[in-house]
Amino acid sequence: MASAASSPEPSPDDAPVADDPPRKIIHVDMDAFYASVEQRDDPSLRGKPVAVGGSRERGVVAAASYEARVFGVRSAMASATARRKCPELVFVKPRFEVYSEVSRQIRAIFADYTDAIEPLSLDEAYLDVSGVASARDVAEAIRQRIKAETKLTASAGVSYNKFIAKLASDQNKPDGLCVIPPHRGAAFVQTLPVKRFHGVGPRTAEKMTRLGIETGADLAAQNLPFLEAHFGSFASYLYWASRGRDDRPVRANRIRKSVGAERTFFEDKHKEAELVEALGPVLDALMERVERSGAAGRTVTLKVKFSDFRQITRARSFAAAVGSRDAIGEAGVGLLRALLPMPLGVRLLGLSISALAGEDEADGVEQLGLEL
Repeated sequence: MASAASSPEPSPDDAPVADDPPRKIIHVDMDAFYASVEQRDDPSLRGKPVAVGGSRERGVVAAASYEARVFGVRSAMASATARRKCPELVFVKPRFEVYSEVSRQIRAIFADYTDAIEPLSLDEAYLDVSGVASARDVAEAIRQRIKAETKLTASAGVSYNKFIAKLASDQNKPDGLCVIPPHRGAAFVQTLPVKRFHGVGPRTAEKMTRLGIETGADLAAQNLPFLEAHFGSFASYLYWASRGRDDRPVRANRIRKSVGAERTFFEDKHKEAELVEALGPVLDALMERVERSGAAGRTVTLKVKFSDFRQITRARSFAAAVGSRDAIGEAGVGLLRALLPMPLGVRLLGLSISALAGEDEADGVEQLGLEL
């Protein structure tokens, strides 16, 4: 294992502020949400390996049932790869309107227990229930209500901060509950592989392995200057997380910074006419989300991904927020035409609006862009 540099540790004054008494945080995460909804609604899919997403060559798995995961099928995997891993895999077209409706049902259940709800996506959220006698009992009541009212299962993690609650929700999946009290927090974190830490992706995990850091305990053995030398601004988060510390509050009404939609094509697009035509369904999907959220923004951004997976964006900003289909569509087509002729075939187009009307500089970010 890498040895820590001989530099002074941060003083107690630098640490995240400890809560007295500790907060009670629940992280609820639906089990294989999209795939479970499909299996619920179509009994013929139950017990079978199911992938929600496109089945063609350019398709991507949006979600996989637990039966599919046994074969190594995972979300964001290319559909062709998923089919090689599991030849019996059943592909189902996504129904985001159904998933959104079920998500609203689940959030209504949350609201019966607390107003402090921070959604992370359609299928997971943090809840602060610090005022209750038993957070465990609340988490179990929520899980049982979700099962009774939606016929779906959820896993939950209960702890004194968001970082550990999220880790705990994954501990006993599916349909599980895990409670980590304050006196067990640091020890629990230090038994885990660092690749399970929120924010530690494959590249960071590989870098840590090269440094001899594979577990939370290995990470906790490093001092802050050592971590800063290797991980920059991410170091402080890693230092305190490995010690079971996280002072982030549960933020209700997180600030939405952008609304977007994108589409991957089964075949590359080259010509102006087919590219402009292909932008139409992307604009349709974006406008559904704009209308649903009531959003308007000053910046329209076009995203283009080429056949070699290189990606570029181009943006146009307005003096005032725009939210109409005509204005957003005109800006998107104008940005697209300015890039012609394309150097390579185009495999994906995306459109989004940002600098939303009424947004402030709060930290919360909710991205609504979903690949079609």
